[in-house]
Amino acid sequence: MFKKILIANRGEIACRVMKTARRMGIATVAVYSEADRDAMHVDIADEAVCIGPAPSRDSYLAIDKIIAACKQTGAEAVHPGYGFLSENQEFSRRLEESGVVFIGPKHHSVAAMGDKIASKKLAIEAGVSTIPGYNDAIADARHAVEIAGGIGYPVMIKASAGGGGKGLRVAFDDREAFEGFESCRNEARNSFGDDRVFIEKFVEGPHHIEIQIIADAHGNTVYLLERECSIQRRHQKVIEEAPSPFIDDTIRKAMGEQAVALARAVNYQSAGTVEFVVGSDKSFYFLEMNTRLQVEHPVTEMITGVDLVELMIRVAAGEKLPFAQADIKPNGWAVECRINAEDPFRSFLPSIGRLVKYRPPEAIEGQVRVDTGVYEGCEISMYYDSMIAKLICHGATRDQAILRMRDALNAFVIRGVGSNIPFQAALMQHPRFMSGIFTTAFIAEEYPNGFVAADVPHDDPGLLAAVAAFARRRYIDWAVKIGDQMPGHERKVGNRWVVVAGETQYPVAEMAIPGGYSVTHGADRYDLVSDWKFAEPVFRGACNGVPICMQLERIGLKYRVGHFGKQIEAMVMTEAAALLLARMPVKAPPDLSKYLLSPMPGLLREVSVHPGQQVSAGEKLAVIEAMKMENILKAERDCKVKKVVAVAGESLSVDQVIVEFE
Repeated sequence: MFKKILIANRGEIACRVMKTARRMGIATVAVYSEADRDAMHVDIADEAVCIGPAPSRDSYLAIDKIIAACKQTGAEAVHPGYGFLSENQEFSRRLEESGVVFIGPKHHSVAAMGDKIASKKLAIEAGVSTIPGYNDAIADARHAVEIAGGIGYPVMIKASAGGGGKGLRVAFDDREAFEGFESCRNEARNSFGDDRVFIEKFVEGPHHIEIQIIADAHGNTVYLLERECSIQRRHQKVIEEAPSPFIDDTIRKAMGEQAVALARAVNYQSAGTVEFVVGSDKSFYFLEMNTRLQVEHPVTEMITGVDLVELMIRVAAGEKLPFAQADIKPNGWAVECRINAEDPFRSFLPSIGRLVKYRPPEAIEGQVRVDTGVYEGCEISMYYDSMIAKLICHGATRDQAILRMRDALNAFVIRGVGSNIPFQAALMQHPRFMSGIFTTAFIAEEYPNGFVAADVPHDDPGLLAAVAAFARRRYIDWAVKIGDQMPGHERKVGNRWVVVAGETQYPVAEMAIPGGYSVTHGADRYDLVSDWKFAEPVFRGACNGVPICMQLERIGLKYRVGHFGKQIEAMVMTEAAALLLARMPVKAPPDLSKYLLSPMPGLLREVSVHPGQQVSAGEKLAVIEAMKMENILKAERDCKVKKVVAVAGESLSVDQVIVEFE
C-alpha cells in the first residue's frame, strides 16, 4: 500500500480524498494556487505545495508543476479527483513515465473513453446502444449548422473533452446551433485545453441515469447499481439519487451489463461511470463514460456501504476487489443536493465573496453527510467552480431520505454569498419530484421563467410570522430585564402586535408559556417553545409539540425567518405603528433600462457591439466568464448603443456598467 499520495485537486473533492487516505494511514500532499493559500484542503493535508497563480491553466492544469510536487514530496501516487486533469490522458501517461501511480484508469483507457467521439465508436463496437449523431470533430460554426440541420433539431452540441455541464449546449434552430458551437468550443478550450466539438440528436423527455462501475487489474469488473441524475439545470446536475425511481430490476441489469462490457472492452481499471439517456419506454442509449470519480459518488456509497475512494486507491496499488457482483445489494435510498454559490433569484448567477457565516447541518452516521471544502471566513473565488458543499441524506425509503434532506436544508446556514439552498428546498417539496415522475426537462418545464420567491410556497406562512413575533418578544423581555427602570415607571409591554412581511400583515396576540410564547393569529395558535438566543442563526424548538428547525436572525429592525426555502423579512410593531407605516410613501426605484449592467463578478471576455450600432432584441451584447462558465448577455429589446463603457479583458463587479444605450 502507498505511504504517501498527492491529491491533484482542490476544494471539496480534495478534502474528501484526504479523509479516506487518513483513515487508511496514508499521508497526503495538497497542491494549491496562490488564490487557495488559505483553503481547507491545504490546512488538513500533511504537506502542501504551491504550484502557481490563481488561473487553473497556470496551477491545477499545469502537469509539469504537479509532477515536480510529487518528486519534491516523495508522493508515490496521485489521486486527480474530478475536473481539472482527472480525464487528461497526457497527465496519466506522464505520471506513469515518472514512476508515479495514477489513482485512476490507465492512460490508454482514459484516451479511449475520455474522448466522447472515440468512446461512442468503441461503444458501438462493443454492442452498446448509442444515439444517432455526427461522431467526428466539426470544423467551424457554419459546418455545425449544416450538420445540425441534417440530423434534425433539437440537437446536442458537446465538447469531446467536456464534462460537468461545461462545453454543452442544446440547439433548437440554426442561430442557437451557431452560437452554441462557438460557446462550447470556447468553454472546452478554457476548461479542458481541447476545443473539439461534436453533435448528436437530443432525445426529448429523457432520464439521465448512470451506472457506477469499479474494476481491478485482475479481470474483475462490477457495477455498483445506478444513480438518477435527471434533475438538471442547463445540463448541470442539481439533485442526484440512488437508486433511480424510474427503472426496474430488468433494465438495471441490462444497463449494468452493458456498462461492464464497455469497461472490459478497454481493459478499464479503477472507478468509472457509464452514463445513459433512458427514454420513457425504458429504451436506453450510451451517452459517455467518465473515467474518474463522479461528483455524485456519495449516494452510491450510502446505499452500497462501499468507499469508492478507498477502492480506487486499493485497485491502483494492485489489490483485487473484495466483492463480486452478487454481493452488491441496495440498502435504502440516498439523495444528494449540490450546494452552490449562486443566486437562484437572479438566474443562478455566480456569487463571489467571503463566507461570513458557514454552519452546515450536523453529520449523522448513516443519515446525514456533508462533503465540503470551505469554512467560515474563507473566500469563494471567481476562478473556480461554484460548489460550496454536497449534502447527502439517507433513509430506509425515498420518502424518508427526502424528509431528512428537507430538515438538513433548513439547518444549513450560509451568509456572505448567495446559495441555491432555497431552490433545493423548493425542489424537495415539489409534488412532481416527490412522486418520482420527472425527466431532464423537469426544471425547464416547472420554472420556464426562472426561479422567483413565489416559487417557494409555504404550507403555513402564519408560522413564520409567529416565529418573528416570538423573536421580537424575547428581545423586549431581555431588554426590559437588563435595563435600569425606575420603580413605578417600568415599561409596559402589550400583547398585541402586527407582523409586517412585505405587503402582508399578520395581526397577532402573545402570551408567555413555559419555555416560550403562545402566538395567536386569527384562528391559528402556535405554542412555540425554544431556548433560541439572538446570536444563533438557527431556531430549534417545538411548535404545538412538533419539533421544528428554521433560520432566524435579527437584521437591523427586521427579523429574517427562513423555512423550507421560504424566507421573509418581517418587522414586528404595535398596531398604531403599523397604521403609520402603511401611510409612508414608497420610493420608486431608479430607471436602469438604458444600461447593460454586469449581473455578476467576472472577466469580460467580449463586447460584441460598438457606439452607434442598432441592436435587435435577443442580439448578443457581451460575454462574461465567471467560475469557468461563459455567460452571454443579450439585448432585452431593440435599442441603439450610445457608449461602450467597459473593455474586453476587464474584471467586472456586480452591476458595473458595460454598455449605455440611447
